[in-house]
Amino acid sequence: MKNLIKLVLIAALVVTPVMAQQSVSVDDLLQKVRQGRTADNQVNQERIREFQAQRAQQQQLLTQAKGQREAGERRSAELEAAFDVNDQELIQLEAQLQERLGELKELFGVLQQAAGDALGQFEGSLTQIQYPQRDEFLVEFAQKMGQTNRLASLEEIEQIWFELYREMVESGKVVTFPTEVVTSEGNVTKDITRVGLFNIVADGKYLNYIPETDKVIELPRQPQGRFTSKAADLSDADTGMHPFGMDPTRGQILSLKVESPNIRERIDQGGVIGYIIIGLGVIAILIAIWRMIALTTIGAQVRAQQKNLENPGNNPLGRVLAVYQENRNADVETLELKLGEAILKESPKLQSMLTFLKIIAVVAPLMGLLGTVTGMIITFQQITLFGTGDPKLMAGGISQALMTTVLGLCVAIPTVFLHTFVASRAKSVSQIIQEQAAGMVARQAESHVDRAA
Repeated sequence: MKNLIKLVLIAALVVTPVMAQQSVSVDDLLQKVRQGRTADNQVNQERIREFQAQRAQQQQLLTQAKGQREAGERRSAELEAAFDVNDQELIQLEAQLQERLGELKELFGVLQQAAGDALGQFEGSLTQIQYPQRDEFLVEFAQKMGQTNRLASLEEIEQIWFELYREMVESGKVVTFPTEVVTSEGNVTKDITRVGLFNIVADGKYLNYIPETDKVIELPRQPQGRFTSKAADLSDADTGMHPFGMDPTRGQILSLKVESPNIRERIDQGGVIGYIIIGLGVIAILIAIWRMIALTTIGAQVRAQQKNLENPGNNPLGRVLAVYQENRNADVETLELKLGEAILKESPKLQSMLTFLKIIAVVAPLMGLLGTVTGMIITFQQITLFGTGDPKLMAGGISQALMTTVLGLCVAIPTVFLHTFVASRAKSVSQIIQEQAAGMVARQAESHVDRAA
C-alpha cells in the first residue's frame, strides 16, 4: 500500500510540468491559426477583385477565339475542296501519262531488266578487273527504275547501251594491263593478259578472278607444261597469231583440270604395292635390255662363226663345232649324242632370265589385283564409318584402289612383249646352232657311207 502511494506521487510530479507546457503550446497554435485565416481571406478577396476586373477582357478573348475557329473551319473547307480538285486532276494527268507512254512503258521495263542482267553478267566477267566503276551506275540505275513513275533519261539509256557494247567488243580482244595479283609470295602488281572473257595469264601462269572478293589470284596448281608454255608465249607477244590453251567455259574446265591428280599423284595413290609393281617393271626392263644386248652380241658372233666353220671361236656355235671336231671319228649316234649334249649346255645361257621376265609378267597384274582388293576393303570401311552421303569419298577411294590394277597392267603388258622379243632372239640363235649341228651329223653320216662303199 505504501509503495502504491509513492508511485502515484511520483507520477503526479512528472505529469504536471508536461501538461502545463502543453497548455502554453496550444494557445500559441490557436493564435497562429487565427492569423493565417486572416491572411487567406485577404488573398481571396484580392483574387476576387482581380477576376471581376478582368471579366470584360475574358469575354473579349472568348469572342476572338470563336472567330479564329470559324476562320479555320472555312480554311479547312477550302483546302478540302482544293484537295478534291487536285486529286481529280492528278488522276486525269496519270491516265494521260499512261496513254502517252504507250509502248515506252514496256521499253523502260525491259531496260530495267537488261540493266539487272548486265549487272549480274558484269560481276563475274573478267572485264570487271579493268572497269570496276560500271557497277555503281548499274546499281543506282536499277534502284531509280524501281521507284514509282521513274523514267530513264536519254543519257542513262545511252550509258547502258555503251556498257553492253563495250562488253561485247572486249570479249574479242587480247589485252594486257597491270593489276594486283595474289600469289604465294603475297600481293604483287603484274602485267596480266586477258584473253577475251575466258582466261587471264601472267608470266606463263594461269590466273583466276574471284568476283566475291574482287581479287585476282594465281592458281596454286598450273596445268601441264604444254599449256603454260603457250601462255608464256602469248604474254611476251606483241602482235601476230599464237596458239593458246583457252577454256571456253570461263574457268570451269581449267579448275577441274587443275584439281585432277597428275601422274606422280596417281602413282602415290597406289601405295606400297604400287611402288613394288613399278620396281618389278624397272627390273624387267633392265633384264630385257641386258638380254637383248647379250643376245645381239651372241647372234653376231654366231653369224660370223657360220662363215668360218673350220676355226671354232668362243661362242655357242664355236663350242659346238669344237665338240664336232673332237669327235670326227666317232660313229653317227655317238656324234649326235655329243652334239646334243653341247647344245643343251648352251641353251641355258641363251634362255637366261627369260623365265624371270615371264614371272614378272604374271605376278604384276596379280599384285595389282591385291592392291585393288585391299583398297576396296579400306573404302568400304570408310563407307561404314561415314556413310554414303558423300559420293566423292567413295569415288576417290575406288579410284585409288583401281590404281594398283592399272600399274600392274602397265607393267605386265610391256613385259610380255619384251619377253616375247627376247625369247625370239634366243630361239633364233638356238635354231642356228641346231641347224649347224644337224648338218654336222649329216656330213658325218655321209662320210661313213662313203667309207663303207
